[in-house]
Amino acid sequence: LLSIMAKSATNDWISLNVGGQRFLTCRSTLLLKEPGCMLARMFASQEHNMMPSSQDSTGAFCIDRSPKYFEPILNYLRTGNLIIDPNVNPEGVLEEAKYYGIDSIIPKLESLAHTHTVQRDAKPLTRRDVVDVLIGTSTSSSKDKSEQELRFQGTNLEGADLSRLDLRHINFKYANLRGANLTGANMSWSLLERADLSHCQMEGAQMLGVKMVCANLEAANLKGSNFEDPAGSRANLEGVNLKGANLEGSIMAGINLRVATLKNVNMQNCDLRMAVLAGADLENCNLSGSDLHEANLRGANLKDATLELMLTPLHMSQTIR
Repeated sequence: LLSIMAKSATNDWISLNVGGQRFLTCRSTLLLKEPGCMLARMFASQEHNMMPSSQDSTGAFCIDRSPKYFEPILNYLRTGNLIIDPNVNPEGVLEEAKYYGIDSIIPKLESLAHTHTVQRDAKPLTRRDVVDVLIGTSTSSSKDKSEQELRFQGTNLEGADLSRLDLRHINFKYANLRGANLTGANMSWSLLERADLSHCQMEGAQMLGVKMVCANLEAANLKGSNFEDPAGSRANLEGVNLKGANLEGSIMAGINLRVATLKNVNMQNCDLRMAVLAGADLENCNLSGSDLHEANLRGANLKDATLELMLTPLHMSQTIR
């Protein structure tokens, strides 16, 4: 009979009012998982109990703590698994675990809290972040263009998937886009001065009139990209670092690549008519099949460059004028 009564006692239902929110749980949930914690001692046998003295109008025992952070604690006592919703700060749950004496989950919560406290600015923005900004931007032609300019200057977009997005007229100056996926994206007339685009995937990207002065595009893949604006604005890549990049088949008529680093670049079958390559480093650059008609190569370094199957013969005057 005593064992039956004891079993019945642990299966009693207990109503808790934590910070104004009611929780219904079984006494055994509070006693068995962490028998030494405050919650267990609150509702243990009479000789050890610390039962709250206050009860609300429904008879629920009142505990003046945050219900938001108490819920993961109660679920842990029920299941043995710590599950925290994304909108709940682990640091708050950690404080509750310490208050109630739930020692078994404190190390894990401390680790989660440390991760959570990493500055938001240190984490790269995602495709969702960028899309949300794009969706919330007015496209009304009545507004002044300067008021509409989107500014991602200096932001961290490392590794972000921005493929096939419309990113025209956006300020990416000094932005970190290292390893980002910009395949098929339209970045025409955007400002990418001194941005880090190294190791980016930019195959088939639209880059009309883009400004990329001194940007870092080392080892980037720009195969089949288009830099030529029929309206006449010229892409400016002066001083850009394209070392080891792939530009095969790109349309680059009129582009400014003055003093750019193009060492070991694959520029096969590129349209480089009237391009400015003065002072550029083209060492070991593969220009096979490219069109360099009226291109300015004055002072360029063409050591070991491949110039076979040119659409128009390269005249020496282009390299010395």
